[in-house]
Amino acid sequence: MRIALAEDHFLLREGLVRLLGAYGHEVVAAVDNGTELLDTLVRERPDVAVVDVRLPPTFTDEGLRAVLAARERLPDLPVLLLSQYVEPLYARELLAGGGRGVGYLLKDRVTNGTQFLDSIRRVAEGGTAMDPEVVAKLMVRKERDAAVGSLSEREREVLQWVAQGRSNAGIAQGLFISEKAVAKHIGNIFAKLGLLQADADNRRVLAVLAYLDQ
Repeated sequence: MRIALAEDHFLLREGLVRLLGAYGHEVVAAVDNGTELLDTLVRERPDVAVVDVRLPPTFTDEGLRAVLAARERLPDLPVLLLSQYVEPLYARELLAGGGRGVGYLLKDRVTNGTQFLDSIRRVAEGGTAMDPEVVAKLMVRKERDAAVGSLSEREREVLQWVAQGRSNAGIAQGLFISEKAVAKHIGNIFAKLGLLQADADNRRVLAVLAYLDQ
């Protein structure tokens, strides 16, 4: 997998390069600012971009802005955002652009290399990888939307796990229900959100986007 990396902390950036390389991935570029990131994404067209939200010079949202600008030219560019903070606005801006392959992880909660690499893979394949804290923040905002009223409490709970990139088996295990029950809930979610004509994997992404996007 060809990966573009943007992280301003030298040790973390080099550590990620080594980690990704050790698992057989090619880091096509590892940059520390938004300007270089945008140029790199447009030039290299990586399979996925792993991007720190806050980059020099202002350390506000340069990483996100570079990603959004790149997605104007490459709409299907998969992006996994990394941040030290839960920033619902950043997540909504990324989701608002549409397209497949989106993720938002909190740095302090990435404690397992295998899970981190699995999140990158899911995003690169067009799926989602949202930290539960980010999803919870977004859901609080969405609770006020009328469309959410059509989903039951259990369906919202299942969709929250879908947003984290969990399989039906993983959701069943986490909620202590059967896979058959999970499949039924997901079918109901698709129907209530009007997602009736698409392949199964794409509908999962569209369901998350429809629910979390502002």
